[in-house]
Amino acid sequence: MELWDRIQEAVAYVRSRWSTRPHAGIILGTGLGGLAQRIQSPVVIPYDEIPHFARTTAISHAGHLVCGTVADVPVVAMEGRFHIYEGYSYQQVTFPVRVMRALGAELLIVSNAAGGLNPHFSRGDIVVIEDHINLMNGNPLIGPNDDRLGPRFPDMCQPYDRRLIDRALEIARKENIIAHKGVYIAVTGPNLETRAEYRFMRLIGADVVGMSTVPEVIVAVHGGMRVLGLSVVTDMCLPDALQPINLQEILATAAEAEPKLVKIVLGILADEAARLRVAAEGM
Repeated sequence: MELWDRIQEAVAYVRSRWSTRPHAGIILGTGLGGLAQRIQSPVVIPYDEIPHFARTTAISHAGHLVCGTVADVPVVAMEGRFHIYEGYSYQQVTFPVRVMRALGAELLIVSNAAGGLNPHFSRGDIVVIEDHINLMNGNPLIGPNDDRLGPRFPDMCQPYDRRLIDRALEIARKENIIAHKGVYIAVTGPNLETRAEYRFMRLIGADVVGMSTVPEVIVAVHGGMRVLGLSVVTDMCLPDALQPINLQEILATAAEAEPKLVKIVLGILADEAARLRVAAEGM
């Protein structure tokens, strides 16, 4: 079965449970899971009920698609994402973004936990992603291109929407949240990197490192979506002061940062609601 047909089957099932056209798709990665509690009139669909969806096995990631409204904006949110290190293909990892787009979503908001490479950052800081580097040794667009989904050679000169970046930073300043612009570098994992690898990543311009996001963003850009990416710095990856990973500390840092991420996303969605109202009044 072709990708297009698999997408249509998944879309048909979601629409049988929730008929509203979403404006935004949200990937509730580490640090943003609490936003699911803000979704009004939620329709919760387990991944294992949706045709062709994978099953999440990552720690702290639930496995539900949550449909409803946030700040008067119709949204479809992934409560838990898929990763390449779980053994899934790039097409499987990005399939939910394809479904979000086919449902009608024009905006993708994605969050993640990341290691800090920039020595000016600290644990718990928020990074608004302005660009990325793909070191995952793969790409979800490899293979025959279906022009119904997007162009053969999508331009990546601006994968993250500049207006959304500026607005996210403005919201952070108003809320007294420490936030930076930065470059996210993606690797497959699941092992953490060596000191030499961290030095290399910093040398080529990365500010934070993680094991997700880039495949989903590539597919979102391919589909013509605007993208906002947010990272929580959960640990520092400074090669000359490197400490062994402590997973509980990382999860605790992400939990502490969650209210900050939620405030930023709620502010962005409030702006989108205002834009939608203006557009509706002008029709």
